[in-house]
Amino acid sequence: MPNTSDRYARIMTFNTKEGHADANRIVEIVKNEHVEVLALQEVSWDLLNRLNGAGIANYLPYSVAAQQTWHDNGGVNVLYSAAPMENAKQNLIPVESSSVSAATIDFGGSKVRFGSVHPFSPRPRNQGLWNRSLDSLAQLQHYDNLYVLMGDFNSTWDHASFRYLLGSRFLDSGQQAGEGLHMTYPAMMPIAEIDHIVHDKGVNVGDLETKYIAGSDHRALLATLEVA
Repeated sequence: MPNTSDRYARIMTFNTKEGHADANRIVEIVKNEHVEVLALQEVSWDLLNRLNGAGIANYLPYSVAAQQTWHDNGGVNVLYSAAPMENAKQNLIPVESSSVSAATIDFGGSKVRFGSVHPFSPRPRNQGLWNRSLDSLAQLQHYDNLYVLMGDFNSTWDHASFRYLLGSRFLDSGQQAGEGLHMTYPAMMPIAEIDHIVHDKGVNVGDLETKYIAGSDHRALLATLEVA
């Protein structure tokens, strides 16, 4: 079992493709990789039931599911943790996209606020929603707390809106790792790095890798977090 009282954690984010992903495989990776914080996107209630049946609570007993709204982007965002959650929220910040589930977790005396995020994709009919979603997340630059945002951002470094979200405060773990790109989409032959772990400069994130999980069109993104 992972040590939830130190300043290190294995973390993972994964878009489950409207809840169709293999729940047993998700739990298997959580177990084998000693994942302490898991962010899921496009989660259905059926997937939540299958994850429970697969025993996710044996490894990640604490969770918060986002508030369900009319504009959910393929499903809700969910956050799981091996350590107790503080100030869990179904909707971290007003955002015109799927609501951001969030919670604060203590790492050896340092508290980190995690969020599971999923802005709309930048298709022609969603272009305005996509911009507004990223702009809303960018407002977290002005919030207190030490943040780690994990999810399908539907954007890359080529997008000015993503760079604006980062601003002068946040870092993208994939860009900082210096290990090349970590392609996550599409799952079978990934050519785009649209799933990200975005974090404050008081947090170090490295050892990134991707994992294929049947049923989804994304790959999971894993990393190791260290709180400075």
